[in-house]
Amino acid sequence: MAERIITNPGTRLRASVQVPGDKSLSHRALLFAAIAEGDSYISGLGPGDDVHSTIEALDQFGVIVDGEKIRSPGIAHWRVPTEPIDCGNSATAMRLLAGVLSTSPVKATLVGDSSLSARPMHRLVEPLTELGGNIDTSPEGTPPLKVGGATGAQGNSVTIDVASAQVRSAFELAALNASGPSMIDSPPGFRDHTERWLIAAGRGEWASATAFTVLPGKIVPARYEVPGDPSSAAYLWALAAIQPGGEVLTPTVSLNAGRLGFLQILEEMGAEVEALVTGEVGGDPVGDVKVTGRTLSAVDVAGDLVASALDEIPLVAVVGAYAQGITRVSDAAELRVKESDRIASTAAMIRALGGGIDLRRDGFEVVGTGFLEGGVVETAHDHRIAMSAAIAAMRADGPVTIRDAEIASVSWPGFYETLEAMW
Repeated sequence: MAERIITNPGTRLRASVQVPGDKSLSHRALLFAAIAEGDSYISGLGPGDDVHSTIEALDQFGVIVDGEKIRSPGIAHWRVPTEPIDCGNSATAMRLLAGVLSTSPVKATLVGDSSLSARPMHRLVEPLTELGGNIDTSPEGTPPLKVGGATGAQGNSVTIDVASAQVRSAFELAALNASGPSMIDSPPGFRDHTERWLIAAGRGEWASATAFTVLPGKIVPARYEVPGDPSSAAYLWALAAIQPGGEVLTPTVSLNAGRLGFLQILEEMGAEVEALVTGEVGGDPVGDVKVTGRTLSAVDVAGDLVASALDEIPLVAVVGAYAQGITRVSDAAELRVKESDRIASTAAMIRALGGGIDLRRDGFEVVGTGFLEGGVVETAHDHRIAMSAAIAAMRADGPVTIRDAEIASVSWPGFYETLEAMW
């Protein structure tokens, strides 16, 4: 289990960094290209292990990814795999593939690593079976998933009780193969990437602010451009925010409103945030973001703001430790069933670095002392914890040792090298 020791560079940050391609959009671009029959092209694919899991999975169905070119026989002609499909650590790969396969004639078993094998998948069952899709989980509602082999999928309307972009997307991709229109509704706060892309493909439309109608039919081959990942950029934004006068620019990142909750939190805490829209890709706004560090004050984070910053909540704890006052996070119980129990592992990280944090059932309270010490952080095999600990280390009073540090490659290979090159 590889360790990495990170120390405070002791100089002010001034940097411009092009972050890797957006992970969420990379998964979707690959699946849209794989569903279509023919050659599609994707530029800017994210380099992380999670995206590679989707590429390897598609290879078993006969979809060839050769650089930027994706050649597919089309979902109706996918090859039936002879072995279980390994989704690695990627819940997005598993859930979205489950949606695509559930209403298709192709049967497959989806498995993952030990972390993914413990994550809940039961939320997929009801919406997908309402379409006539086939999906079975373990008795505990976890992987492996047995999916596919369906015929005669029917359009239907469902309402889910969580603002989950993955569940919504699984349903929407499954509904493309139904015999008539389908609709899904949920609470607000979800990322709407899939809905935007379906609209651009002529396969969907909004029925209300949260309800989306899927118009069944074929997806045609296309060219996809994947902008920078705001969830990756968030680590650099946090690094600038916790250093008064520090500054970082991240050009050409997705500015989808459902991805910008962390920027809103930083701004409310007192950081200077500038976001400039420079274009649009697949219906998503894209642009440049600059964050400048200022004196920070504690905030309360709850409700829709949590939903739009869920992946960045461990970073909220780090920034809160360097702020003044007590930062409170609530309505984040979903973090209990991520790659780790992220509420518990975030608290363990802050405590390991000498910070003060109290756990709540659905969040935590961080005491803003304005500093963190050195220490040893156990990542719980969670890339978000490893990367958050690295950001904390860049201002800590002593060296920080990160155990199982290479888990960061799940989303950003070369993350630590990028940090070192910024100074």
